[in-house]
Amino acid sequence: MAAKKKAKAASVKRSAFYKIEGDKVTFSKKYCPRCGPGVILADHNDRAACGKCGYTEFKKA
Repeated sequence: MAAKKKAKAASVKRSAFYKIEGDKVTFSKKYCPRCGPGVILADHNDRAACGKCGYTEFKKA
């Protein structure tokens, strides 16, 4: 028997991280301070983490 294939998870579009307010565009996520611009920190319930280098910022309760 062949193993069942898993469905791929839908990737999030980068355009979803930007907000347009009037004539200004703002970025709603944080960049990793180690990796630099282009690497976005993942937003979890209790922390923000970089998937590339492992940098973690814990949120205050």
